Amino acid sequence: MKDGGRLAAAIEVLTEVENRHRPVQASLKDWGTSHRFAGSGDRTAIGNLVFDALRNRASLAAVMKNPSPRAAVLATYALTWDKGLEALGQAIGQDRHAPEPLTPAETANLTEDADAMMPWERADVPEWLWSDFESFFGDDAVTEGRALAARAPIDLRVNTLKADREKVLKRIAHTGAVATKLSPLGSRIIAKPGPGRLPHIQAEEGYQKGWFELQDEASQLAACIVQAKPGEQVLDYCAGGGGKTLALAASMQNKGQLYAYDADRLRLAPIHDRLKRAGVRNIQVRDPASTTLDDLKGQMDLVFIDAPCTGTGVWRRRPDSKWRLTEKALSDRIEDQRTVLRHAREYVKPGGRIAYVTCSLLQQENQHQVDWFLKEYEDFELGSLSDAWRELFPAKPLPKYASVRGELLLTPASTDTDGFFVALLKRSS
Repeated sequence: MKDGGRLAAAIEVLTEVENRHRPVQASLKDWGTSHRFAGSGDRTAIGNLVFDALRNRASLAAVMKNPSPRAAVLATYALTWDKGLEALGQAIGQDRHAPEPLTPAETANLTEDADAMMPWERADVPEWLWSDFESFFGDDAVTEGRALAARAPIDLRVNTLKADREKVLKRIAHTGAVATKLSPLGSRIIAKPGPGRLPHIQAEEGYQKGWFELQDEASQLAACIVQAKPGEQVLDYCAGGGGKTLALAASMQNKGQLYAYDADRLRLAPIHDRLKRAGVRNIQVRDPASTTLDDLKGQMDLVFIDAPCTGTGVWRRRPDSKWRLTEKALSDRIEDQRTVLRHAREYVKPGGRIAYVTCSLLQQENQHQVDWFLKEYEDFELGSLSDAWRELFPAKPLPKYASVRGELLLTPASTDTDGFFVALLKRSS
């Protein structure tokens, strides 16, 4: 396919995503199935156009003075991908499968300086969320929003039960992977610009042998800083597919007992293959359909909660979710989080702790939930993750949004990671 056909395909997919409110991955998969002539490079380029258009939807709509999928895709190619107006005109004019020619208004908007944008447009943050976003980040709000609109890298966590980072980096040197700046267990493959594609890392021999897992650096740090120790009793209460479960097991050096549970049985299903590949031996998977956790009440040294949330911290990876998020969805997640916290506290033994983690940047899901919990349950107090950071990473500066009282917030702009919030809640002895 030529670029003109790729542009037309991206417009078609993005139109379906917006008009039918479909997940972008499903729409891209269906397009590929019905257009089998498109090669892997074509599908990658089309997907990149669609995802970049979604990442920058508000700012591109402001530039083009038009919120349509066509306007977003054309501006992505010319501006975000830095191809320019001339290349865009050639792509359209030299391909019979291309979109309609540029209108005079489109040409003008792509060449003239954009009128002054609203801050939420420059930041590519939904307008209804902007006041909350700005109230926390202040003068950095636009910078943080722009970082959330960038492409995310591929991050890998070395499985210390089977390998070390030097071994992993040597084996995947052909991918251009480098050591992560913060996590001592991480490797990173930088996202490529424009139509560039990233390697299929799951096909690598090291992945098949269980030497490493796909896991963002912030997620690695969250699992590390709560310090699950060898010999402890640990419950991963919202285990999902098991990414953080595996990281906790490695921290425990396969010693002690780690229980993996998730109320959604389907989310838990992938964990079994991952455990086998990683060589983990100290995990019990508790299927919600066939067992309870009653025997664990009051027994856990650590209950790890990767809480259900809006996912605002991972907008780089799921840009369509940014524009689907509603006030009701946020309200529902807040109630879900409180329900999870209420239940999880039952499993913590005296002197034990809860690690409360979200991939959200919103105070309502983070600091405000910690405040609610500490007011509701006076036998818990807030632990200091700043102290834990200094102990674990003495050569690394404390992250910008580490709170005075002890919580930790990682963000794309401040730590070059996904957005993650971590708080440690300690039960009195």
